[in-house]
Amino acid sequence: QVQLVESGGGLVQPGGSLRLSCAASGSIFSIFDMAWYRQAPGKQREAVARITSGARTNYADSVKGRFTISRDNAKNTVYLQMNSLKPEDTAVYYCYAEMVTMPGRSAYWGQGTQVAVSS
Repeated sequence: QVQLVESGGGLVQPGGSLRLSCAASGSIFSIFDMAWYRQAPGKQREAVARITSGARTNYADSVKGRFTISRDNAKNTVYLQMNSLKPEDTAVYYCYAEMVTMPGRSAYWGQGTQVAVSS
């Protein structure tokens, strides 16, 4: 069974840092784009950062200069380094990946990991 498993969330003070990880597992032939989304209470899910298989990246304006997305293709893993965290970064963060598996090319989501920024 193909799945994405996130880790690294938690509670951090404003100005602090966290690193999220997301590992894809199962019968995967290839992975295209990987990304991080987040959803704050009462708000719609929004894109945070995306990275292509060739390591091109793009970011939401709200996180540019503070967050860095990267990936390790050998480990089928994507990371999100979050620095200078603000209370408005509080949300459930979801991993996303476009993967080719036995049925074909599909989009997959992780179960989410909570990030809380508070003093």
